[in-house]
Amino acid sequence: MNSTTTASTLSRAGAKPRTRARFAVLALIAVVTMVNYLDRSVLGLAAPAMAKDLGFAASSLGLIFSAFAWTYTASQIPGGVFLDRFGTKLTYGLAIIVWSAITFAQSMVGGMGALLACRFGLGVAEAPCFPTNGRIVGIWFPQKERARATSIYTVGEYVGLAFLSPILLWIMHVWSWHVLFLVVGSFGILLGIVLLVAYRNPQESKWANQEELDYIEAGGGLQPVNADATAFSWSNVRKLLGYRQVWGASIGQFAGNATLVFFLTWFPTYLVQARGMGWVKEGFFVVLPFAAGAVGVLVGGALSDKLLSWTGSVNISRKTPIIAGLLLASTIITANYVNSNAMVIAILSLAFFGQGMVGLGWTVISDIAPKNLMGLTGGIFNAMTNLAGIVTPLAIGYIVAETHSFAGALSFVGVVALIGVFSYIFVLGDIKRINLD
Repeated sequence: MNSTTTASTLSRAGAKPRTRARFAVLALIAVVTMVNYLDRSVLGLAAPAMAKDLGFAASSLGLIFSAFAWTYTASQIPGGVFLDRFGTKLTYGLAIIVWSAITFAQSMVGGMGALLACRFGLGVAEAPCFPTNGRIVGIWFPQKERARATSIYTVGEYVGLAFLSPILLWIMHVWSWHVLFLVVGSFGILLGIVLLVAYRNPQESKWANQEELDYIEAGGGLQPVNADATAFSWSNVRKLLGYRQVWGASIGQFAGNATLVFFLTWFPTYLVQARGMGWVKEGFFVVLPFAAGAVGVLVGGALSDKLLSWTGSVNISRKTPIIAGLLLASTIITANYVNSNAMVIAILSLAFFGQGMVGLGWTVISDIAPKNLMGLTGGIFNAMTNLAGIVTPLAIGYIVAETHSFAGALSFVGVVALIGVFSYIFVLGDIKRINLD
């Protein structure tokens, strides 16, 4: 009897249909992820006006852009430990409210010192976001749905910037850059309160029936009852770092993040300084690569789940879209050899489409992390991958300051993407859940 016949028989027998509460949870974390990226990247939109207002040079902007990543990276393991100790709801709710309050405070900075302090604080507060997202997908979704679920919440990184950037640039043009931080910060504080009220783990959910819980558990989801109380151990960190899967996935994601960080930080400045665009044209062209990135995220997730269904191989289904995405991201180098603004934006859109597919790396972590150490594993992974947030802005700032050109900057981003391809082919190895015992 095939699965269709079985489902039909159960339906005729009056079996209770399973709920779809997991998709409501997914919608919530997609909105949170959108706000997370708006909060960290609204500085990129404001940077040209702020630099003029506050007298920042290119090298100073590079330091300011990277400041977030210093504390964000350093806080990944502590954030993951906090998540494993205190659970998803408290960790996420507090993080959103704190990082949004810091975004709000950036509206009042008057110099480099205050802005650096805010960016350092923002990095600490946002650190638990993606380990928490990975944990939520790992416990709420069966393995065969995780890639698409990851792509849906990851698309929030791009959707907010793609479709809100023209509005935010208009706000800045009509009022000032201060208002950008006020608007985004206020919305985030409200969202944090909503999450504290609304989120539940699967076993505590009022909206998921037993049929849905059984379906999730049969596919490798749900968490041990005591997972939230897992104690931190440096021994567990050392053990996790002994697995090639952790290193291979981290290097690959670092490479994809280098492209992402360029778009989140230097891209608007590149359009203004290297391509000579005003705010209206800048707002229009900012939309296209971010929209392409959003499509890339969705294509990568859908393709991965389809490949898993067709081949039954986790290795083929996870690695293929990510390797293809990194190869596409490396095409950003070719923008150095064309003069047409429209052609440059087309190339950058293709590169960002590829980078969007690399967001699937969080599905790889959901597949390999020990169930009771999803927070710690996600923290280690995110710490290693977000070194790109430190290296990329500083490297681009230095290159631009020394050469007075963005050509070397685009080449840097493309070469790093190719290093990610090497890691996924030769370092990662088999994608399978790690068992520390």
